[in-house]
Amino acid sequence: MAPLPNSLEDAVEQAKGATQAALQNGLSRITVELAFPELKVMPLVQQFYPILEEMGLQFKLYFPDAGAAALAKRDWQNPPFTIRGLGEFKGQIEADDEAYLVLAPSAVEVEAVEALVQEATGRPVILFNPKLEDIATIGIGYAGRQLRDRFLSTLETCYYLRPLENAAISRCYPEPWQVWREQPDGTYTLLAETPQRPAGEALDQILYDQETGEADGPAPKPQKNFLAELQKFIRALTQ
Repeated sequence: MAPLPNSLEDAVEQAKGATQAALQNGLSRITVELAFPELKVMPLVQQFYPILEEMGLQFKLYFPDAGAAALAKRDWQNPPFTIRGLGEFKGQIEADDEAYLVLAPSAVEVEAVEALVQEATGRPVILFNPKLEDIATIGIGYAGRQLRDRFLSTLETCYYLRPLENAAISRCYPEPWQVWREQPDGTYTLLAETPQRPAGEALDQILYDQETGEADGPAPKPQKNFLAELQKFIRALTQ
């Protein structure tokens, strides 16, 4: 069982390990998501991308726009890999490309991301903190369902960590999805493991059963970590 991380740095290290395992198992369309409020993504992806270098992969890093790409080149002092904006992708897959890392693509860029994944033809594409399912942009009708069936459903969540109100959801490939409950003393206990991401009624059922004492099995050992402090921050934002 993968423990909850003790810091953002630990979370990135977990994400790197999960990504390496996924790529070694042949997955080529994967997502990494640290779903925290007010999160600055640039420092995290700077900690994350070395895993591709350590695996010996020649890769390109895509930002949502050319301005962000230019800023990253400057701040990172022109690293030894290509950095571009998604708008610059015109189907140009080069023969020596071995992988692609896309930072924080939104639903506005979903067509460009889908085109990149299709053109990559099996080369790994890693989406770091994607926001591709904005209902306001892709819609909830036929076109939105087509997009989900055609593309979004083909993405494998490699790493995921999201704090909820007094709870958390996580996944660290190849392990299943996990639901955690924050205890009054700030520790977290594991409530359930599921093969698919729990959401809606399924998530409510897990949390409700625990609250009413209906969950089966012995109580897991509590774990204390940085999410307890993060929960205080989230509550402060919503007040």
